[in-house]
Amino acid sequence: MEPTSKTQSLRYAVSGLLAALTGMAVGHLVAALVNPAASPVLSVGSTVIDATPTPVKEWAIQHFGTNDKPVLLGSVGLVTALIAVGIGLVARRRPSLAGVLLVLLAGLAGLAAMLRPTADPVDILPALAAALVGVGVLFGLLRLLNGGGREPGTTAVESPLDHSAQAPGTPTTTGRRNFLIGAAGATVGAAAVGSLGQKLAVPPTLPSSVTLPAPQNTEAALPAGLETKIKGITPFSTPPNDFYRVDTALVIPRVDVESWKLEIAGDVDKPYSITFDELLKMPMIEKRITLNCVSNEVGGPYISSTLWQGVRIKDLLERAGVKGNVDQILSESTDGMTISTPIEALTDDRDAIIAVAMDGQPLPARHGFPARMVTPGLYGYVGATKWVTKLTATTYAKDTAYWTQRNWLIDGRVKTQARIDTPRGLATYQPGKIAIGGVAWAQGRGIKEVEVRVDNGPWQKATLGPDGGTDYWRQWFLEWDARTGRHDLTVRATDGTGAVQTQERADPFPGGASGYHSIVVLVS
Repeated sequence: MEPTSKTQSLRYAVSGLLAALTGMAVGHLVAALVNPAASPVLSVGSTVIDATPTPVKEWAIQHFGTNDKPVLLGSVGLVTALIAVGIGLVARRRPSLAGVLLVLLAGLAGLAAMLRPTADPVDILPALAAALVGVGVLFGLLRLLNGGGREPGTTAVESPLDHSAQAPGTPTTTGRRNFLIGAAGATVGAAAVGSLGQKLAVPPTLPSSVTLPAPQNTEAALPAGLETKIKGITPFSTPPNDFYRVDTALVIPRVDVESWKLEIAGDVDKPYSITFDELLKMPMIEKRITLNCVSNEVGGPYISSTLWQGVRIKDLLERAGVKGNVDQILSESTDGMTISTPIEALTDDRDAIIAVAMDGQPLPARHGFPARMVTPGLYGYVGATKWVTKLTATTYAKDTAYWTQRNWLIDGRVKTQARIDTPRGLATYQPGKIAIGGVAWAQGRGIKEVEVRVDNGPWQKATLGPDGGTDYWRQWFLEWDARTGRHDLTVRATDGTGAVQTQERADPFPGGASGYHSIVVLVS
């Protein structure tokens, strides 16, 4: 029974798809050995991130949240799969052209890898491996489809006495059986090789292997938070596993503390570099700091608080002798990300640090291991470089960082904000006593007062939770006698200087969102 044209096309489409998948899996394995970020899909994904306009990035964060990276990688994978299917269909009539297209597809991934800021010549190897393996798998499957003995695209010579010769591009019965075996083998092989590559991409030095020194200046124990009394309110201290993460890294940088160093360079009198062991021997402090992302919408989740431990950046810069013309420190991460921080924010008494620990433990890899910047009072995009490896004293006129190039404000000071955590918006509750609660923050100024308004009623003063410091958020709550109906709940905060947060609504771009947080609840 002859296969239908659709069935034949499907087999060729599968050939192209499996060739691409196997090539990408091998490329991923090779990348794990040389540089995980050079993996074909990851390098293309990183290039897409860099080329994406700011409004599109903000839209992605708003709609996908911390799942924006998996969605991006999935999109890149889907587009690649569709292209591979098309290459497989081309291979039915023009196998040589299909091979060339597959090489070009891998070549685009190689080009993306080589254009990364920290690219090395070896970063081209994953794409080369993907191309070689992909083409080999493609032609191997095509040969199986054609009976195993002829070149892809050729057919048997028809004899007057033999009516079994196949039409061009038509697989033989034996070919179909061998093809299924080969396709299964390619699928299993791709899965195995890709999994091995993922396993080998684990950083060579894990945070758990680092022993932290005792800090010279320690913070007092944090009082119990309101979460012990008010159900649904955000915990006073954020566990590391729950700490928000927003960055451009598609793969967590693999950093070996044995070779890591922090370089202090630029317009300084005495440039120098320091190893991780040397950093740990410097005087360290503890500091409770709330960090939040500039992409956070009013009432959004991209804010967390914890105890940090690290070395004052001011001490590191004083050792180098920063020159008088410097107005920014351009920090750089191991993956090439650059961030600009105003020099005054790193040299005043706010105690910006190069952090090596959070919540009493070495930094998790996803939060910047082995070291990161933490700058109180500034949004992360201007003061919280993860996986930091270089600090360059320079000027805004001379050097521009990643976000500066995309027109975000250079002085990203955190705005005073308050958020309602409980009750939940659009949820239904029974009449009676309900606790309205949440958190408020104004890093560098502290929170003096929080007020809540029900519908169009007067502002009511909320009860504040324990004080964790001016750079730390404040919990609050208000007992509300809820009555039947639909109700609007609104909150606002007053900072330590007596300034009430602005009611004016603003989007995150270009310097942080503003406005009152309001929710609607139903009581019945």
